[in-house]
Amino acid sequence: MKSYTNYIVSGVLAVAVIILFILQFNSNSSSKEENGKNLSVLLNDSSITLPVAFVNVDSLLVNYNFAKDLNESLLRKEESTRATLNQRENQINSAAQEFERKLRNNAFLSQERAQQEQERIMKMNQEYQQLAERLSQEFLIEQNKLNLQMEDTIKVRIEEFNKTRNYEIIFSNISTSTLIYAKDKYDVTNEVIHFLNSKYGPATASAE
Repeated sequence: MKSYTNYIVSGVLAVAVIILFILQFNSNSSSKEENGKNLSVLLNDSSITLPVAFVNVDSLLVNYNFAKDLNESLLRKEESTRATLNQRENQINSAAQEFERKLRNNAFLSQERAQQEQERIMKMNQEYQQLAERLSQEFLIEQNKLNLQMEDTIKVRIEEFNKTRNYEIIFSNISTSTLIYAKDKYDVTNEVIHFLNSKYGPATASAE
């Protein structure tokens, strides 16, 4: 039984936080004309903060309580799947060992009876493989469902979060992002985490 931990991280916790919202632009041409400053002057003015921000995805996923609960849910499903398959595997191994013992000791009443037992064990193994495939598919379906749930939640909450911040763009800093460098003043990760957790509440896993 292979581990699904990487799926959890790369699935729910990565896809869900691709935040690239081109939000409603508040500035208009007249205000730009009144500004009258050269762009390079604005960018070099430390007192000026552009209406953009970014979120550190790793920090968000570690500290957002909803992400913690989704991750815990998938871990529990993984553990349940592994336990089920381990139980079946042990049954097959026990049957195979018993078959070999009887075969060595000529304990079968006939060759036909030995062949029947061998076929039974082979069928058990085939059913095990089918079960492993089915449980794997169920896990992926559950993962995709939680991906969408996380993505929808993030989209709604970020839009709500931005109503009082009025950023034009909010980037994520994951490897597929166009964000290569940004000054710390544009990092709103902690604000976003605080806002998200204030809407979601404490993590269920932490409360147990």
